[in-house]
Amino acid sequence: MYKNSSRGFTLIELLVVIAIIGILSAVVLASLNTARSKGNDAAIQSDLSTIQTQAEIYYGGSVGNNSYGNNASATGSCTVATTMFTTDTTIKKAIEAAEIANGSGTTVVCNSSATAYAVASPLSSETRSWCVDSTGGSSKSTTPLGTATVCPASN
Repeated sequence: MYKNSSRGFTLIELLVVIAIIGILSAVVLASLNTARSKGNDAAIQSDLSTIQTQAEIYYGGSVGNNSYGNNASATGSCTVATTMFTTDTTIKKAIEAAEIANGSGTTVVCNSSATAYAVASPLSSETRSWCVDSTGGSSKSTTPLGTATVCPASN
């Protein structure tokens, strides 16, 4: 008597399993991208919070001498040598970290006067920016910081 017992899987069964694995891996990778960009946004917010805290230490310390340093000659630049943005190493490193985290190639915007400052960075997962200022405020906004030393209203 002839027994036709096949061992293994048919081609259709293998293709169905491969297709299911492919679909599942695409879903997982898509959610990982979302988590990665939200993580970058959290890093930007943390870096700018560090700047906010360190700026108050700079202002009240012997280096700042009750001044944030004035960069009115180059508003928007975080690289002006006479301001806290470059003379305080903690602030400088936080700005560099925020620029890396935003991943957009857009630089962080820093404005300061002797008595006020504002720093804004674009978020990597949104079209809005995160902004902190000397009033203690922080917000997300689609309005660019421009030359202001106070964050725009959140929207």
